[in-house]
Amino acid sequence: MRKNAVFVFILLFHLLLLNMPVHAAERNFSNLYEVRAGDSLPMIADKYGTTVEELKATNGLISDSLLIGQRLFVPMMYEVTAGDTLEKVASAYHSTVGLIRATNGLPSTELEIGQILKIPPKRMNMQGQYILMTREEFRDWLFHQAFTRKISLIQQHHTWLPSYKHFYGNNHFTMLKGMETFHTTKMGWPNIAQNITTFPDGKIAVCRPFDMAPDGTIGPTANSTGIAIEHIGNFDIGHDVMTAEQKETIVYLNALLCMKFGLAPNTDSITYHHWWSLKTKQRVLDNAPAYDVKTCPGTGFFGGNTTQSAMKYFYPLIVQKMQEIRASMR
Repeated sequence: MRKNAVFVFILLFHLLLLNMPVHAAERNFSNLYEVRAGDSLPMIADKYGTTVEELKATNGLISDSLLIGQRLFVPMMYEVTAGDTLEKVASAYHSTVGLIRATNGLPSTELEIGQILKIPPKRMNMQGQYILMTREEFRDWLFHQAFTRKISLIQQHHTWLPSYKHFYGNNHFTMLKGMETFHTTKMGWPNIAQNITTFPDGKIAVCRPFDMAPDGTIGPTANSTGIAIEHIGNFDIGHDVMTAEQKETIVYLNALLCMKFGLAPNTDSITYHHWWSLKTKQRVLDNAPAYDVKTCPGTGFFGGNTTQSAMKYFYPLIVQKMQEIRASMR
């Protein structure tokens, strides 16, 4: 009976996906430019009176490469209308009050109808290849990107080490650099292993290009079409207790990835490291002795690290969050 219920749930969810708009989670900003064939960053920068450096900083780009269909925030000119405030204009065009005032030399926040303002997009919080974002910033970043690699598997990992005691509230980039150093010098991988990292304060970091398959001990089968997420913390029972902020981010993040890549939350699309054999690197789900699998993402991760726990405590939260996101965009 339970298997039939799960089948019906999956079938209904796939039907829901078929009726989902392509940009279901994307907000409509007027200062977005969609990349076309033949475009380059210098051409776009020249067209909109900005620089390549500024385009990269405002769009979270770590290279000069562009893909057709990718969407970029660009500066724009705006004419003030009745009821406008700097806060409303900044929110509508992915900017800040301070940026608009500085760019236009405004002595105060007062606006006049008919006034022409240049609206610069705000810069992202970046250090090298790392982009640190809030949940909402990640949503906009993700749905403006175009990718060439097929992505059909979202991996859940916990770091175990570093754990919560190593997070001080403002050392996100230091922790990422430390993991990168460990992965490259100790593990022999060419870059940090994971594509995404979540933190106890709810922040999200994009660490490794999505078009670059992750590295890691989960193995090539899971990595070839996978996105790897490392959740900072040791979530085995008796260790770190996940914060409400990180829990919300994990659910929100997985919901966005499912929407972006057209996935229904189930054991074939959202996987735990615990379900993969250390010896064969193949998926074993719950059918392996403890010595042949890791506990990752933790025996206390959303009720446990078994497939039954994921189906009961994790996937329903993601489905609900996907519905909330779609409703908020209408």
